[in-house]
Parts: sequence; structure tokens; C-alpha cells
Amino acid sequence: MCAEGKPFDFAWKPKAGRFLVFVSALTVGGCATNTTAAVTGAHHYALGAVAPAVSATGGFDGMASFYGEGEGERVASGARFEPNALTAAHRTLPFGTRVRVSDPRTRRSVVVVINDRGPFVHGRVLDLSVGAARALGIEGRGVSRIHADVLKL
Repeated sequence: MCAEGKPFDFAWKPKAGRFLVFVSALTVGGCATNTTAAVTGAHHYALGAVAPAVSATGGFDGMASFYGEGEGERVASGARFEPNALTAAHRTLPFGTRVRVSDPRTRRSVVVVINDRGPFVHGRVLDLSVGAARALGIEGRGVSRIHADVLKL
């Protein structure tokens, strides 16, 4: 019985339960920081990648991969993807940033323009276009350790 002497109405409980589930989902979802959402497309599928740090001098080291699927499709910057262009994907650098990418193994370097987001694979710092990978001599390996210097933001 409620305070007014009427039988207690339990019909509100399912609604309150749904509300609590909704609030809980929002709370838990808000705690997920430093993760990256999956990008649906021909070349990015992993979750939870953390962006590599760019040093004060504007350089960073790490593993780079390349991709060539999706010719003509729009990339994150809005441009059309051209596999043979000298472009790359980075998680945080602004679009249009020019980066000199060097491969110590082949002793080659190439200047690329950041026009996409990625890679979303743990341990990788850049996704190069096929053209950039070919210029570095890493096309046959698929993945290579690189050094990158930011030339222009």
C-alpha cells in the first residue's frame, strides 16, 4: 500500500529498469577514453588503437603498412583515394600535413601528404598508399619499420 491507501502500482518498474540500463550504458560508454572507433572501409577494421606520440622535433618511429583497396572511394579528408599517389593515413596529424617517411633498411625516403585516418592496427603508426610503399621499397614486405619527420603542418 502506498501512503494514500491505494494498492502500490508496480507498472513503473520496467520503465525505471530501462532508464537505469540506459544511464548505465551512457556511464560505461563515457569511461572508454583513448580508444578509436572502427572505420568502416576497405582497409581499417581494428578497435582500440592509441595514436603514436609525435616528438617535439616533429618526428616519430614505428611500423608502417600500406593499402591499395578502394580506388576512387572517399577517404577521411574527403579526397578520392588514389593508390599510386604519395599519400598516407595517420591517426592525429591534420589533413594536408607533409611528412618525410624514411625506411632505414632500404635507405629510401619519400614525402607523403596525410589525407586519411589510420592505421587502426596496434603497433602501426602510418598507413601508406601503394605508391608511397613502392617508392620506399617496402611493397613486397607489407610492413616495415620507418622514421617519419613532420615537414609542414
